[in-house]
Amino acid sequence: MARSKQSPPKPPRRDLGFGNRLYRRGIRFINKDGSFNTVKTGRKWLRPYDLYVMCINMGWGRFLMYIFFYYFSVNTLFSLIYLAVGIEHLEGTVGETPFEHWMDAFFFSAQTITTLGYGRISPVGAPASVVAAFESLIGLLGFALVTGILYGRFSRPNARIKFSENAIVAPYQDRTGLMFRIANERSTELIELEVQFIISYIDFNQRKRAFKPLPLELNKINFLSLSWTIVHPIDEESPLYDMDAEELAEADTEFLILVKGFDDTFSQTVYKRYSYRYDEVVWGAKFISIIVPGENNTLRLELDRINDFEEVDLEALAKDNGQSKSAV
Repeated sequence: MARSKQSPPKPPRRDLGFGNRLYRRGIRFINKDGSFNTVKTGRKWLRPYDLYVMCINMGWGRFLMYIFFYYFSVNTLFSLIYLAVGIEHLEGTVGETPFEHWMDAFFFSAQTITTLGYGRISPVGAPASVVAAFESLIGLLGFALVTGILYGRFSRPNARIKFSENAIVAPYQDRTGLMFRIANERSTELIELEVQFIISYIDFNQRKRAFKPLPLELNKINFLSLSWTIVHPIDEESPLYDMDAEELAEADTEFLILVKGFDDTFSQTVYKRYSYRYDEVVWGAKFISIIVPGENNTLRLELDRINDFEEVDLEALAKDNGQSKSAV
C-alpha cells in the first residue's frame, strides 16, 4: 500500500508577545527608553504591590521629589493635629500669631518624626503625648521603608547601554547593511553580550503583523569595552532586500532590539530594549569612528558622538560594484 505524502512541518510562528493583530498605524511597540508602549486599565485604584515597583523604576529626580512631598505632607498633617489638640499642650512654644503657632507645631512634628527631639518643645498631657508617640512610630516605619527602597535602587543592576539615535543603511562589504551602534555608559564591565534584532511590519498578503529575526554579521561579543556596531547584511535572504524607505513606511516597520549581557560588577544578567521606527532609519550614511587615541597610551570613547555619521551615495556605490538597485 502506497504511503500518503506528508506535508512538510510548518515553521514555528514568531510571536514576541505583541500578537499578530493589525493595530492603528504609527503605534510603537517599544519606547525609546526601553519600556513597552502599553497602558493598563481596569486595575484597582489602590495597588500596594505596584508602589515598590514604581519607586524602584522612577527617575531619581521624581523619586526625591516624592520623598520631599511625603515628608512635608506628613509633618503638615501632624502639625494640624497638634493645633487641633491645642497649642497649649506643647510646652516651650514661642509663637504668638496663628501662623507662628503652626510653625512651632510643624517643626516639633519634624523633630518628632525623625526622633531627633531638641527638647525646647515637648508635649504636655495625654492627648499631645499620644499623637507624638504615634508620629514617632510612623517616622520609624517611614524611614525604614525609604531606606529599603534606596537600597533596592542602588543594588538593582540596570544596564545603561547608549544607542545611536538612528539606524543607518550603510555600505557593507560588497553591498549594504542595516546597522546601529551601542556603547556602555557606565564604568561597570559588560561581558558576554548577545543581541536579537527583529523586524516588525504589516504583511499585506496575510493581513497581519509579521515578526522576523534579522540575521546579524555578529550577534555575540565577549566584551563591550568600546562601541559595537551591529550589522544586518542586506543580501538576497534578507527581508529588506527588495525594500526601500517608502516601502518601510508603507508597511509601518519597526525594528525591535533586545540586548542581554552579564554585569561583572553586580554579577547579574542585565537586559536592555530599544527600537527604531522606519522614520528613524537613515538611508545612505556611514558611522564616523568615535574611538580615538587618548593620553598615556589609552583609547578614548567619545560617547556624545555615538550618532555621528556622514552621508554616502548608495546608488553610485551600486553602480561601481555592478549591483542592481534592489541590493541597496
